[in-house]
Amino acid sequence: MLDGEGYKMTTNLRRNDNLNRNDKNRLAILAQVDGLAWLLDNSIKLPIINYRIGLDAVIGLIPGLGDVAGLVVSSVIVLQAVRLGAPRATLTRMVLNIVAEALIGLVPMFGDVFDATFKANVRNVMLLRAAIDPAQAGRPLTRAAGRGTIAIVIGVLIGLILLIGAAGIALFWGVLALFRAG
Repeated sequence: MLDGEGYKMTTNLRRNDNLNRNDKNRLAILAQVDGLAWLLDNSIKLPIINYRIGLDAVIGLIPGLGDVAGLVVSSVIVLQAVRLGAPRATLTRMVLNIVAEALIGLVPMFGDVFDATFKANVRNVMLLRAAIDPAQAGRPLTRAAGRGTIAIVIGVLIGLILLIGAAGIALFWGVLALFRAG
């Protein structure tokens, strides 16, 4: 499912009298994160090897800037999970997924391959769906994360964006200094 063409889940958002406004809003958010994860992780088919990568892997090829841009866009999925009331454990796993992808993504070449294969955004949407759909997960819905957890998640995301941004800038200036010296 992480690399299959069928990942892009479409949600039927046609008029349905059985859904209230809150349910329609939740379905719209889930459709948004599904589409975003597909775009970032599976939207480009590599024909010779029959594998899918996404814009996140392509943008990640730009040293420093690509990693920050990918991290910022990946954070949208985590923030939408907060809006949907995902539990603390799910938010923590989601943040750890994008932390791993962002930090390993800083390593030239290896990080790009890792980014194309790990697919943190698809993993995060799967975690989110399992957490907020108790019937699908086969267990009762856990309590939504509290304000403290939400503040920590947002703080970690902002700190990570700043850290990866600083590392990207340092990498850029280091490479530039090598070209100037040679």
